[in-house]
Amino acid sequence: MNYILGIESSCDDTSAAVLKGTAIYSNVIANQSVHNAFGGVVPELASRAHQQNIIPVVETALHKAGITKEQLSAVAFTRGPGLLGSLLVGTSFAKSFAYALGIPLIEVNHMEAHVLAHFITDESKPTNVPKFPFLCLTVSGGHTQIVRMTSHFNMEIIGRTIDDAAGEAFDKAAKILGLPYPGGPLVDKNAKEGNPNAFAFSKPNIRGLDYSFSGLKTSFLYTVRDRLKEDPAFIDKNLNDLCASIQKSIIDTLMKKLVLAIKQTGITNVAIAGGVSANSGLRAAISELSKTGLNVFIPEFQFTTDNAAMIAVAGYFKFLKKDFAALNVTPYSRGI
Repeated sequence: MNYILGIESSCDDTSAAVLKGTAIYSNVIANQSVHNAFGGVVPELASRAHQQNIIPVVETALHKAGITKEQLSAVAFTRGPGLLGSLLVGTSFAKSFAYALGIPLIEVNHMEAHVLAHFITDESKPTNVPKFPFLCLTVSGGHTQIVRMTSHFNMEIIGRTIDDAAGEAFDKAAKILGLPYPGGPLVDKNAKEGNPNAFAFSKPNIRGLDYSFSGLKTSFLYTVRDRLKEDPAFIDKNLNDLCASIQKSIIDTLMKKLVLAIKQTGITNVAIAGGVSANSGLRAAISELSKTGLNVFIPEFQFTTDNAAMIAVAGYFKFLKKDFAALNVTPYSRGI
């Protein structure tokens, strides 16, 4: 069986994982708290932290997997999209490591890997993986897409955001409310204690399966701004309701287009992926679809945010096809 080392460094998390086939043996993530004081990821600081973290993270992943580097069959890495400086660290290490070991190098698209995370298995418990074809709503801080999957690498984007991503809408709302970075999880936490129907915000009316969130962010900003003029304590008094209301607006927008995609394609297997798939409201909303006879697939929390296990499983499927990268491969900051 083939051991694949995955390396993920697209943003501010340095991660390394080892998979045996599709079975996970380790998945190590080093977070970067240095960005908290700036209210967002600072690219230069991120790349410097990756340089410090990459070697100990890989060593820890190999140790937890119980193997040596000589047992590896290939090294898979995130080529893009992401922050170019961060990607350069992971790419450079992966190329050097693979070359030194004399094993294949495999490039992986970050967004494709989020979808393929559904195929990570665990030898200690049964894993229910999607059957083709399936639709995947992929939602993160930088992307919002509806993807039609007919094979592991036959992915057709049938809907996408025309401006901002859903994750950006969560983060912007959190910033408006004065919540610390990262704000998305805090919006989710406070929303559990609030009334989702307390406030209404304008929702986009975009044709087809595409999304738009810029107008919703503006509506939220203007609502809070105007109400603060009337009552300076407005946010403090209504924090939970505001979080619940904006979360409902974002999720309703996401689900409306997903349901439309299901009707248009007739596909009955549906999944979610990406960092926002950790949101409890979105997980509950897509779980409701199972009551209509659809097969719903929700990733484990550890595979929702950026992680190297998803890079390794994508790398494994490419390994089977002998789809290897040359040593002169370079990262890209933008992609699908």
